[in-house]
Amino acid sequence: MTTLIKKGSGKRNIAIGNVQYWEKTNLGLKGHTEQANFCLSIYDKHTVRIQVSDQDTFSPNPYSVILEPQNPRFQIKETSDSILLITENMEIQVNLRPYSLTFKTLEGKIINQDDSAFAVSWLGTEVTNYKKIQKDEKFIGLGEKTGNLNRFGKAYTNWNTDYFAYGVNDDPLYMSIPFYIGLHNELAYGIFFDNTHKTVFNFGASNKRFIYYSAEDGDLDYYFFYEDNVSKIIEAYTKLTGRMLMPPIWSLGFQQCRYSYYPDSEVITLANNFRNRDMPADVIYLDIHHMEKYKVFTFDFEKFSDPKSMIRQLREKGFRVVVIMDPGIKTDKGYHPFDEGKEKNLFVTYPDGEIYEGQVWPGWCAFPDFTKPETRTWWAEKMQFYNEAGVVGFWTDMNEPASWGQFTPNLIDFHYEGEQVSHRKARNVYGMQMARSAMEGSLMHNPKERPFILTRSGFSGVQRYAAAWTGDNVSSDDHMLAGIRLVNSLGLSGISFAGYDVGGFAGEPSKGLFARWISIAAFAPLFRAHSMINSNDAEPWAFGEEVEEISRNYMKLRYRLLPTIYSAFYKSSLDGIPVAKSLAIDYSHDHLIFDSAFQNQYIFCNSLLVAPVESYKEITKVYLPKGEWYYLFDSKTFHGNQVIYQDCPTSYLPVYVKAGSILALQSDISHTGENTDGILNLHFYYGKEDNGSLYYEDDGLSLSYQNGQYYKRMIQWSADEKKLVFDSPLGSFKSKFNQIKLYIHGVDPKEILLNGEKLPVEKEDVAFLGKLTDFDPLPEHSHPYHVAKNTACVTIPNFESAFQINLP
Repeated sequence: MTTLIKKGSGKRNIAIGNVQYWEKTNLGLKGHTEQANFCLSIYDKHTVRIQVSDQDTFSPNPYSVILEPQNPRFQIKETSDSILLITENMEIQVNLRPYSLTFKTLEGKIINQDDSAFAVSWLGTEVTNYKKIQKDEKFIGLGEKTGNLNRFGKAYTNWNTDYFAYGVNDDPLYMSIPFYIGLHNELAYGIFFDNTHKTVFNFGASNKRFIYYSAEDGDLDYYFFYEDNVSKIIEAYTKLTGRMLMPPIWSLGFQQCRYSYYPDSEVITLANNFRNRDMPADVIYLDIHHMEKYKVFTFDFEKFSDPKSMIRQLREKGFRVVVIMDPGIKTDKGYHPFDEGKEKNLFVTYPDGEIYEGQVWPGWCAFPDFTKPETRTWWAEKMQFYNEAGVVGFWTDMNEPASWGQFTPNLIDFHYEGEQVSHRKARNVYGMQMARSAMEGSLMHNPKERPFILTRSGFSGVQRYAAAWTGDNVSSDDHMLAGIRLVNSLGLSGISFAGYDVGGFAGEPSKGLFARWISIAAFAPLFRAHSMINSNDAEPWAFGEEVEEISRNYMKLRYRLLPTIYSAFYKSSLDGIPVAKSLAIDYSHDHLIFDSAFQNQYIFCNSLLVAPVESYKEITKVYLPKGEWYYLFDSKTFHGNQVIYQDCPTSYLPVYVKAGSILALQSDISHTGENTDGILNLHFYYGKEDNGSLYYEDDGLSLSYQNGQYYKRMIQWSADEKKLVFDSPLGSFKSKFNQIKLYIHGVDPKEILLNGEKLPVEKEDVAFLGKLTDFDPLPEHSHPYHVAKNTACVTIPNFESAFQINLP
């Protein structure tokens, strides 16, 4: 690299300048301009890394990227004014005078290009990449960001922030994911800006010349992805930054939280209420009041006289316990975690070596430096305290890190894997590294079981360690819908396991709002209710009998759908495609999906189109994208590419099934550890296009699935041949089901063939929701939602080898 001199005070913009020298490398090329060093590295046919620095050496982020370059094939061609770097997927044109990049398809269409005048520029230490806006370009993703699905015309800041009761358009929030996807002219691309400083993404706000992303310091270090659809771009991004571990199945059930449940008798009463009211649930949280004076790694023995016994009782009732862990360590001499952390030099310090203290719940606290490997190991070891009590889940909160005053001094020092940096560079990865430590601690003390970590703060790559939730939301219809967009945006950004506080954390929901919210959340990856201290009770039975029945119906539907949901999680753990998919993934260039009336809709488990609607509406517009669709509750069919009006009384959320799909359901259970009746109910929705479904099982708890102890099979629908082909199951795990019952929706076959032989065809009425006996808005005989009547079904007793079902 050439020796460079750091720019001046930032009084004026300094652009990167002309290329003075370049050379080929094993991965691409590198060189220098009048102002900077640059390097282009091909990671894969669809992924190229671009590094630019005004320093002598690059300073990469050590936390997000886990992929090494994949020995890609590429070629270089040189012209008089540019260098062409060509992969199997795209062409990168490096313009020489001045330096700027243009990304093209192999056919020459422009995917993305720098503003040639500014390209990469500096204002003091702030580095910016300016990009031209393409015609009708839309921007999606960027993680936990409020606002519309299409980010165009707005600017966003990445700076992890504790924001109680944030507004539905406020920014920034708790988590920073500097990855977005651009859409235009039937093309899609992704950009991941891998810089952990505070960054800004401006998608055409306050100007019409360019979009840009900037960092207050550090390198311009970004990865450019190009593929022929959004799904493949997300796959490429999560291949680079990692994908979630398969979660324990109990974490996919209903989770109940409150700030706070205490004493222990109240926790046991809560558990008994779920069981006595026939409302399935798997998880109870202990918030900060479980601790002695809010000190982590303690129990308040006045409130919880025998935590081990309480947790054991809960486990006997089918509940797992998740405890909160805040990073602040009270600076009390004699408090072992503080004394030990101080002795081992594990806390964040001022530059003169004094321990930095900030006020949080316990009072003045020191903060473990989770960017230091020794600290992460120490914290993981301390978690033995909870493991001995029987705790199996961990909730890392306040890990932005938060403190009263919300203004951490920037000069404090962090280890940052040996680089030693200030708060400016370390803040955005602090929560991610705490979640990492929590996951490692869970595995350290319970190595045979999958961890469940829930985090509020994070950065790109946090999906490897934890699920996420959207923080301290508010009890309102606007927040309910904003939460859906937040979860969908997190899914676009690699974080598949995410959710929101059902009912709202701050404030008190109306009866109708809670009922609507829990019905929507039954179709969210993370299904958790949570409410604030000094508010009315907000459990599903706290709003009267009608809401209790509606809640019970959707909670039971969630548990019946667990075979479908679990299979979708497995697929997501393999390819990074979210369980809850924004319509922008499958229908990226359909302009109607970006309409404010339809931008909240999403696809759940690759088959279900969920159309969220406010609690006060009884009829709503729904946009059905291309294809054929079935209304879930009565199997009525609709053509796609149209807007319909759908009745939506509080008891019925608009949900549709994509034609050609298979939904896998099981019998009612009260928790995931309970046995079903052994019948796997497969609901097939007849379609005119081919489709494939992945069905998956394992033991739900251990890591043995990584060694082949699973049961999975593909089910293929061939529309032309009118047959369902069940491939032979793979893996050494024996299915928990001993019988398949196959329901056929959309056609009324007189006969059904199994491997060429007739099966007896039965007829059943199918109801996905129980009746609201005293609360139905319409009499049963005229109600259009209750059942899919006279649905054909057959029983398949022996299914351990490949077979096919033929329809006439």
